[in-house]
Amino acid sequence: MAMTTSRVFSVNDELRSRVAANLAVLRERVAAASPWPDRVRVVAVSKTFDVTYVEVAISLGLDTLGENYVDELCEKRRATSSTARWHYLGALQSNKIARVLACADVLGSVSREKEVRAIARLRPGAVIDVQVDFTGAAQRNGAPRDEVGTLVTLARELGLVVRGLMTVASPDPRAGEAAFRATSALADQLELPERSMGMSDDLEAACRAGSTEIRVGRALFGPRVPVGRLA
Repeated sequence: MAMTTSRVFSVNDELRSRVAANLAVLRERVAAASPWPDRVRVVAVSKTFDVTYVEVAISLGLDTLGENYVDELCEKRRATSSTARWHYLGALQSNKIARVLACADVLGSVSREKEVRAIARLRPGAVIDVQVDFTGAAQRNGAPRDEVGTLVTLARELGLVVRGLMTVASPDPRAGEAAFRATSALADQLELPERSMGMSDDLEAACRAGSTEIRVGRALFGPRVPVGRLA
């Protein structure tokens, strides 16, 4: 038992050192790109990572965590005793909104009127981000740009707290940077303080455009591994 315990501590210490080094690199990337690096929040996205990775992130001072799957969100929240805030980042399904609301502090991917109405009915005062999509691809989550203002107005009228806008940019660098700039401008127009923009591969472009929040998994934790395993 002593040998097993010692090995677990060794693995966790190694993981913590690795994640700490990755976090330092992330902060350097943000500092080089953002006009206000101290205002850029790192959301540690734990999709498919074991809860140990979440505990390591919390131990390093990351107090905002993101998850794409409702089952993982609820399981990891229950498994970690922390005041960290959880953001739900996946597409919302009508039959799972109540479960998401039970486990998430922020719903970061709201994109349709029926979602706004369901959230307002189930939890008045819930905190949301409206997701905007500039690609026009049918398989992409997010409201078209010309519908975002209407969604924000409706959410406010129904008593929701609209924190900001979120976007997942096109993999094309030029289109992605244009989308980040447009999202930031739209947030200004709607008087929204938060712009959740940028992930592991495009955070510099997002920071240049005024991101206040980057959502990172691989750049922080390393290659994704199945839940229940340590890399």
